[in-house]
Amino acid sequence: MEYVTVDGVDVPALGFGTARMDTDEERRRAVETALAAGYRHVDTAQIYGSEAAVGEALAASDVDREDVFVTTKLAGDNRAYDDVIESTGGSLDRLGLDTVDLLLIHSPNDDVPHAETLDAMNELRDDGFVRHVGVSNFSVDQLREAVELSDAPILTNQVKYNVRERQDDLLSFCVDNDVMLTAYSPLAVGDLADDPLLDQIGERVGKTASQVAIRWLIQQPMVSAIPMSTTPEHIRANLDVFDFQLTADEMRELAEQGGTVDLIRSKLGW
Repeated sequence: MEYVTVDGVDVPALGFGTARMDTDEERRRAVETALAAGYRHVDTAQIYGSEAAVGEALAASDVDREDVFVTTKLAGDNRAYDDVIESTGGSLDRLGLDTVDLLLIHSPNDDVPHAETLDAMNELRDDGFVRHVGVSNFSVDQLREAVELSDAPILTNQVKYNVRERQDDLLSFCVDNDVMLTAYSPLAVGDLADDPLLDQIGERVGKTASQVAIRWLIQQPMVSAIPMSTTPEHIRANLDVFDFQLTADEMRELAEQGGTVDLIRSKLGW
């Protein structure tokens, strides 16, 4: 496993996502498989309905709790101060945990000031119920505001990011401000599995197109990725990305599929 170091915190660069799963049984089995395969970063959310299944899988696993980085997110109607406190308590109950490693604002909500939500999240951190705080689906300007408003460092901004859907301006801000960019939909919901360029590079390194797509992400500074799958073979294959490197030319060529790379060329060495 490789790690992203953010404000002195080592976060596993590859995590396991639990969105878009249909049943508790499916979620639990998928997380159990992921933990057994070697994942040590699990992502859930109040709106996914997967917190209880993640908790059951953690309880059933031989992996020590302190070795697993667990993230959850506040639902859209849980942004007011009291709702943040109460709903996070519910998340901890469902997860069967005393503390969650990372609590995120799931998406911007103009109905409640970010300052109010972040104040409550910081209180939870001060009281030991949350170790770190962050955001999801924030623009550069919204992320900048969150960084300024929060007493605790904003550990990450979790956004859709893959070789076809880039976030150059956001990545540039994250690199400059010590914020991790967590990439969800890193495989574009399976659409990258037959990408010709990913296939071509995969033939060189003996990997699948999906594995190359994940490697492209986690080889960038300040980037982690959270692929999801319910298929044991895919769960294990998505983790098998730490025994090869992409060249600078390959990194740039893949990036150029989603547009120019001028903004981040100097930061990423492309």
